[in-house]
Amino acid sequence: MKVHILDDWFDTLRELPCFGLLEGHDVTVWTDHEPDPAALAARLADADCVVLFRERTRVTRDLLERLPNLRLISQRGAWPHVDVDACTDAGVLLCSNKGANGANYAAAELTFALILAAMRQLPQQMASVKAGAWQMGVGRTLRGRTLGLYGYGRIGRVVADYARAFGMNVVWWSSEAGRDRAEDNGEVVATSRAAFFADSDVVSLHLRLTPETRGIVTAEDLAYMGPKSVLVNTSRAGLIAPGALLEGLNAGCPGIAAIDVFDTEPMKDPADPLLAHPNLIATPHIGFVTEDEFDKQFYDIFAQVNAYAEGAPIHMVNPSVYGQ
Repeated sequence: MKVHILDDWFDTLRELPCFGLLEGHDVTVWTDHEPDPAALAARLADADCVVLFRERTRVTRDLLERLPNLRLISQRGAWPHVDVDACTDAGVLLCSNKGANGANYAAAELTFALILAAMRQLPQQMASVKAGAWQMGVGRTLRGRTLGLYGYGRIGRVVADYARAFGMNVVWWSSEAGRDRAEDNGEVVATSRAAFFADSDVVSLHLRLTPETRGIVTAEDLAYMGPKSVLVNTSRAGLIAPGALLEGLNAGCPGIAAIDVFDTEPMKDPADPLLAHPNLIATPHIGFVTEDEFDKQFYDIFAQVNAYAEGAPIHMVNPSVYGQ
């Protein structure tokens, strides 16, 4: 099959062991991001299969209508960036291993790195010493402080283990079902949503972005946070209501935000009010960006390509189109 891989910005995949799974296919790897549907369609004109690199490219009806040869889209995880109905109408099968086993340890590690960076002022201290000014302020110890985790899922539970190793107290908030699971497992659940935000020294978001969770963290929630509190988001920017984070930082609630995700990605405008905010620590959506995590994720994605080529597709999201 003619397989096109999108958005491999650092040309990483060719060097991974999993890339060998595509031997025998005609593979094209695109190492930049093309946002224009017409230009992207011209690139993909001969593609039988498109491999998506997480959510870096949106698959819209407009794009699909320009790709009459396309038969398969292979990816991993959730698919809020893919118009599944349009895929079905176009006869394009979407395969995605949403229920892959195991936590994303890379994302959990980055989450805790951002917590440490915020609490110990690491970006500011490093900039100060490189500028010849030596120390610039006084950070805070994690031991004895409270980490609030919003979303009782696999990544959040790994972050909780890291926090306990540092002597932090862990408290949870989630959906009613998630809170019930947490309590059944002996975890501490906040007495109320307001108390969760108000009493946590650090709040970290670990929710999938769905229509139900979009904007679930509101300006009112952030207003409960104290002036020394930290908000961490390595999940999805859309979990926070539009404009609420910038509004909160301007009001000093939270005092610091440490984020890996933006509403617009890639974010390349240094004058963007959120990115430029002095109380924001930012990384460029690298929560899953490690060689180890890439090899694990793309092994699943390339296995889906081969399963389709062999006539036995797996992890079908819209199975009704197969065989049409």
